[in-house]
Amino acid sequence: MDTNSFRPEDAEGVSERTLALTRRRSQLLGPAYRLFYRDPVHLVRGIGSHLFDVDGERYLDVYNNVASVGHCHPRVVAAVQEQVATLNTHTRYLHEAVLDYAEDLLSTAPDEIGQLMLLCTGSEANDLAVRVAQAHTGARGVIISAEAYHGNTDTVSQLSPALGTAQPIGTWVRTVPAPDARLAAAEGSDDVAVWFASKVAAAADDLAAAGHGVAALLADSIFSSDGVYPDPAGFLAPAVDAVRARGGVFIADEVQPGFARTGRAFWGFAGHGVVPELITTGKPMGNGIPVSGLLARPEVLASFAGHLPYFNTFGGNPVSVAAAQAVLDVIRDEDLQGNALRVGTALQDDLRTLAARTDLLGEVRGSGLYIGLEVVDPETGAGSKALALDVVEALRQRRVLTSVCGAGGDVLKLRPPLVFSRADAAWLLEALDDAARAVGLTRRAAG
Repeated sequence: MDTNSFRPEDAEGVSERTLALTRRRSQLLGPAYRLFYRDPVHLVRGIGSHLFDVDGERYLDVYNNVASVGHCHPRVVAAVQEQVATLNTHTRYLHEAVLDYAEDLLSTAPDEIGQLMLLCTGSEANDLAVRVAQAHTGARGVIISAEAYHGNTDTVSQLSPALGTAQPIGTWVRTVPAPDARLAAAEGSDDVAVWFASKVAAAADDLAAAGHGVAALLADSIFSSDGVYPDPAGFLAPAVDAVRARGGVFIADEVQPGFARTGRAFWGFAGHGVVPELITTGKPMGNGIPVSGLLARPEVLASFAGHLPYFNTFGGNPVSVAAAQAVLDVIRDEDLQGNALRVGTALQDDLRTLAARTDLLGEVRGSGLYIGLEVVDPETGAGSKALALDVVEALRQRRVLTSVCGAGGDVLKLRPPLVFSRADAAWLLEALDDAARAVGLTRRAAG
């Protein structure tokens, strides 16, 4: 997650105004925070899929699923303004809007999912989900993917290899490789579902042998941080079965693939034909207003909630709930799930056409408006982190904002707001074509 961060020692060509702001930020906020890009972007305004910097330059946002229905969507803005001028307090008082929202959100989930707990961040939701799973199973062990990111609390940071080697993984955690068909083939398997399930089963057995037991498989259904691995054929189901056979549950982390992003369904896990015991969500719920949720099977939640009171001061406050309700309404009323499928599918086709005519771009993987695009070394065909970062920077110079993911940091993560249009896609494709050419020419010149 530190891959394309700004580093002062590499700040050649950055304006003094920008450098002064970075120094002030570091002095006041401390060294843990990160900025994107070798030349950080100073944003002051946003609308839809577009952002504007301090000089009035327009940028295309191809990264941000926080503003899921578009930056400053007028219906979300109006809902927040009205509620903040009326009442904002916590959930220890009755408030019908919280209950109305719970009913509405639960209606998007499978019938087995019947209860909702509201929090502020995806990290909190995943933290609580792990606690619930452990209480329900009586076990502690959790299985995650090798490059997973599930948050930054003490618990879930130990479940987030994407944070880097400075953050140790918990002794009660086991990692499995991403469900990559090429990895499976390299080990002699032509069935990624069977191969992935065997990895999960082996991890579960190892946890049991170590005395931790198996509480949960925690995964996001598109394996976002691992490099984006969607599969409508449902390769997750056998792995979930293997965990359940050993007493564990499935926690679907839907912070990134949920809320209509994949286009095929409202929830990413739906493409795999499984019903989780627990579902977590966060970023896209409130379009920038902090709100997150844990959706649960009541019998699983009861193991925790029936014995331990839980309270989150700001979780489920009326202002955040007003934003969340507006987001749900906008997704439905503007058919943003349909837009994600239509625009995303066309964009993936166009990306494959582009990749076929440049030796710098490789495999395109995605569903709806969640797309991973490999950047490869033209000479070897292997993924290249250095070239991927050069492409990201070249896109930034062309005022298109995105980032990288994957174990090698060689996959462009294309995850724009759900209002992303065909015109926006055309801007991205033109910029990407130009950026790839520029990076390729620079590389050949350097070689």
